[in-house]
Amino acid sequence: QVQLVESGGGLVQAGGSLTLSCAASGSIFSIDYMGWYRQAPGKQRELVAAVPSGGTTNYADSVKGRFTISRDNAKNTAFLQMNSLKPEDTAVYYCNAHATKVPHGVVYAYWGQGTQVTVSS
Repeated sequence: QVQLVESGGGLVQAGGSLTLSCAASGSIFSIDYMGWYRQAPGKQRELVAAVPSGGTTNYADSVKGRFTISRDNAKNTAFLQMNSLKPEDTAVYYCNAHATKVPHGVVYAYWGQGTQVTVSS
């Protein structure tokens, strides 16, 4: 099995910063893709930022210039640096990873349990 564990969420004032971490562990051969999604109350889950292995990062328009996604391939960890936070960034943030367990194996998608980010005005 593959487990994703997020950390770093919390309560912050508007204009502040937070850094989320997502650590993948378990039966992993390779991780092709890591991304961050968020879901606010009453809304659908949406992509925030993603970083494919060896590819270019992409961001939701609403976070461009404020959020930065990165990953440490050696540690199977992804990060989301969030600056200039706004109340509308309040949501549960989920880590997503597409991983294989063996060489040339099937790619499965995994989700973390989510971490709450609350931005007060």
